[in-house]
Amino acid sequence: MRTFNTGKIIFEYPSGWEVEKADILSNPDCIATLSKGQDNLINAVMFPTATNLDDYKIFMEDAISDDGGVIISSDFVQIAGMDAIKLQANMDTPEINFDIHTYVFIEKGDIYIFELRTLDVSGESERQFKNMIQTFRILK
Repeated sequence: MRTFNTGKIIFEYPSGWEVEKADILSNPDCIATLSKGQDNLINAVMFPTATNLDDYKIFMEDAISDDGGVIISSDFVQIAGMDAIKLQANMDTPEINFDIHTYVFIEKGDIYIFELRTLDVSGESERQFKNMIQTFRILK
């Protein structure tokens, strides 16, 4: 396992994943982008928020449905010692069909969103993503 550390957050990730240059020009809230081959991409964003997990869960579900996605599951979970939203959806576009796995944390007025977009139907990328999230820590 390797360690990703921004000075604000830290998490571990398997050596098969590569840290990409975060595209902060088009997404200034991006704090991490990781990829594993052409079929797996993780983006992590962080920004101040006044919302809570209950309201954000509704917002996420509506946004995915409005984009034509099908929500497979959407639950409140406890992971990495924190309350979070765990959402899984399928997106089917004219170009590609992929799954989205998302974890959302809200701590001390900041929101942290980790999203895996994957074509991997074996479940291996999803398992690795969950293992990464379990190591997530907010630095004081």
